Amino acid sequence: MQDRKWLWSLALAAALLAGCQKKPAAPPTVAPVPQTADCDRACLESLVDQFLDAVITHDPRRIPVTPDFRYTENGQHLDVGDGLWRTLDARGRFRMFVADEETGHVAFLGTVTEAGMPGVIAVHLGVRNRRVFSAEVFLQRNDKSADGFERIGYAWTDVLPPEQRMSRADLVRVANQYFVGLEHNDGHGDYPFAEDCNRIENGMFTTNVPTPRGETRPNPHTAERYSLQWSCKEQFQSGLLYFVSRIRDRRFVAIDRERGLVFSFVFFDHSAGDTRRFRTPDGREVTVGPRQPWTWQLAEAFQIRQGKIRQIQATMERVPYGMSSGWSTWEEGLSSRARDVTTTR
Repeated sequence: MQDRKWLWSLALAAALLAGCQKKPAAPPTVAPVPQTADCDRACLESLVDQFLDAVITHDPRRIPVTPDFRYTENGQHLDVGDGLWRTLDARGRFRMFVADEETGHVAFLGTVTEAGMPGVIAVHLGVRNRRVFSAEVFLQRNDKSADGFERIGYAWTDVLPPEQRMSRADLVRVANQYFVGLEHNDGHGDYPFAEDCNRIENGMFTTNVPTPRGETRPNPHTAERYSLQWSCKEQFQSGLLYFVSRIRDRRFVAIDRERGLVFSFVFFDHSAGDTRRFRTPDGREVTVGPRQPWTWQLAEAFQIRQGKIRQIQATMERVPYGMSSGWSTWEEGLSSRARDVTTTR
C-alpha cells in the first residue's frame, strides 16, 4: 500500500510539473475558403457605413439584415436598438477597413462620438447575400485614443502586387505568431517583425518612441520593464512581457490578401500573483505587471509584408477578468488556439 501511495504521488508530481511548462502553440484553425462572395470591397465598406449610420440615427431599418441577425456590443449580446443604438452621435475622421471579399466579412477601426464624447470603435460584420447576418462592436470610450488615431491616420490602403500576396493561412499564421510570442513572453520565440515595425495602441505609438532629451535609452539587457523606446523585436526579445499570462479567444475575423491585412479580436489576461515574478533571458529576476487579475479586451489589426509584421494597430479596454466575447463557447473563450472564423455563416 505504501508503494502504491508513493507511485501515485510521484505520478501526480510529474503531471503538475508538466502542466507548469510552456506548451507549444497549436497551429491556427484556418477554415476552408468558400466560393467567391457576392459583395466586393466597395459593397462591404458601404455596409459598414450603412450600419454606423443606422446606429447613429437610431434606426435599425437603415441596414439590411438577415432574419437570424445577431448583435454584440463590448462582448454582450444585445437587442438591436439598445446600447449604442441610443447614444452614438457621429462618425469621426479616422477610418480603416479590412475587407474580406472572399468570405463576405469586413472589419473596421475608426473614431466616433457618443453623447458628445470621442471614442474608438471596432466593428466586424458578417455578410450573406448583401445582407448583414452578424454585427460585433467594441467601443473604447477615450478621447485621447480617438485624437491619437485621427492624428496618426494610418489607413492601410496600398495594394500589393499579386506575386507578393500571401495565402490566407499564412497571413493568419504570421499574425498569430505575435500572440504566441507575447503569451508568457520568454525572449526566445520566433518574432516575425519587419525592421520598421511600429505598433499603435489606443492612439499612441508604443514602439520606437524617441528618447526624451536628457535621458538615456533603456538597455533591454539591464532594464526591469519593457520600454516604449524599443523596437517591436527588442520588446519581445527582452522577455519582459512575460506577465501576459494568456492570450485567448483569438478570433481572426477578416483577412484581406490584396492588402496584406488581418483583423482580430482577442483577450489578454494578466493573472497577477506569482506570475509577476520571472527571469529574463539573461537570468535576471524581475517583478512586473498588474498587481490584480486583469483582462484587456482588444481589437488588433496587422499589416503584413513578405511574411513580416510591419504595422500593428489596436484599441483596448480593461474588462472583468476572464470575460468572453459572446461569439465563442466557454472552452473556445479560454483557449489560446487561433481561429479563422470567416466562414461562420
